[in-house]
Amino acid sequence: MNGKADPRAEGEVTTRTRLERGRGALGPALELVHTGRAPTRAVLTAELGVTRATAGVVAAELEALGLIRIDAKPSAAAGSQGRPSHRLSVAEEGPVALAAQVHADGFRAALVGLGGRTVATAPGCETIDADPAQVIGSVVDAGARLLRETGRRCVGAGLAVPSAVAEPEGTALNPLHLAWPAGAQVREIFTERVRAAGIGGPAFAGNDVNLAALAEHRHGAGRGARDLLCVATGHRGVGGALVLDGRLHTGSSGLALEVGHLTVNPEGRPCHCGSRGCLDVETDPLAFLTEAGREPGPEGLLVQARTLLRDAYADPAVRSAAEALIDRLGLGLAGLVNILNPDRIILGGLHRALLEADPERLRAVVADRSLWGRSGSVPILACTLDHNSLVGAAELAWQPVLDDPLGVLG
Repeated sequence: MNGKADPRAEGEVTTRTRLERGRGALGPALELVHTGRAPTRAVLTAELGVTRATAGVVAAELEALGLIRIDAKPSAAAGSQGRPSHRLSVAEEGPVALAAQVHADGFRAALVGLGGRTVATAPGCETIDADPAQVIGSVVDAGARLLRETGRRCVGAGLAVPSAVAEPEGTALNPLHLAWPAGAQVREIFTERVRAAGIGGPAFAGNDVNLAALAEHRHGAGRGARDLLCVATGHRGVGGALVLDGRLHTGSSGLALEVGHLTVNPEGRPCHCGSRGCLDVETDPLAFLTEAGREPGPEGLLVQARTLLRDAYADPAVRSAAEALIDRLGLGLAGLVNILNPDRIILGGLHRALLEADPERLRAVVADRSLWGRSGSVPILACTLDHNSLVGAAELAWQPVLDDPLGVLG
C-alpha cells in the first residue's frame, strides 16, 4: 500500500459531514422553496446563512426525497450580474396532500402539491347531509379516488370547515350553516375516514377562513406581510383570521378572530348568536341578495351574489345594496384595524367582489373610521388564490414535512 488517501472516500466523508451540518436546514430550505422565496441556490444560500457547498448538499437531499428539482445547468436572470446559479423549483411529480372542504353549498376534494399547486380536483357536491360523518366520509372517498387515479404518494390530509374548531379536541363548535350539531367531532371523524380509506399520513381539521389566510400568506395576496388580517364571507356568514409573524394566530383554544359577530348595524338583522346587526348577517351573500331585493335561487348563494354584482352593478338597487354592504364591512374592518394594527388586510369571497366593485369607497370608510387609517393607511387587497381554503387545508398536512422532511419522508 502506498499510504495515499482515497480522494473518493474523502469526498464522501466531506459530503456526509456537510449533510449532517445542514440537516437542521432541510425544513427551512424546503419552506423557502415551497413559498417561492428561494428561486435559486444562491438565494437559498443567503437565506439559510450557510456556505454554498452546504446549501448544495441540502438542496440535493431535498431533490433525492422527491420534493424539489434543481436545474441541471445554472442560469442568470436577465440583466443580472455575477455568477449564474442553479434554479430551484418544487417537484411537479412529487408527493401531494389530500385537501377537503365542506361548506353550506357542498363539498370539494383536491390533491395539492408543494408550492400550493392544485394537482387534481374532484367534482364538487352541492348538497350537504345533516350527519357530519356522512358528509366527511363522502369527501374523503372523493379524495381517495383522486389518489388512486393519479398514483401519487400522499403525505397527509386536511379538512376545512365553516366553523370555529376548538383545540385540542378538534370539535366544530358552531357549524350553524351546515345544520350539524354543535361540538361535532370533525377531526376524529375525518381521521377515521382517512384511515379507513387507506390514506397514509396525519389528518387535520381547521376553520376555513383560518386556512384561507394561511394559504394566502404563503402563496397569495398575503405573501410578505408580517401581521396579516383576512376577512371573508363564503357561502354563508363571515369569518376572520390573523397571521402574526408568519404563524396563524388561533388563540388559546383555536377560537380567535370570530369577527363575524362584530356589530355593524345595531338595528339590523337578528344574528344566530342572539345579537343583531353582526357582520355575519349584514355582509354575507344572503344579506346582499336581500338588500338588492332578489330571492335566493337554486344555485349557491355565493355564486348568485357574485354574478349579480358583476352583471347588474348598473342597476340602482344592486349598486345601493353593494354600497350598504361596503359601508358595514368598512365599519367592521376599521374596528379590527384599531385593535389589531395589521400591516395588510385581504378580503375573500363576496367581500373580495365588493372591494373590486368599489375599492375607493371601502378604503375611504376604513380610513375615516380607523385611528391608524388616518395616520397611515392599511393596504386592503383581494385574495388571489382559487379555492384558498382547500390550499390551506393542504398546508396543514404539509406542515410536518416542512418541519422535518427527512424524518417524515426519509
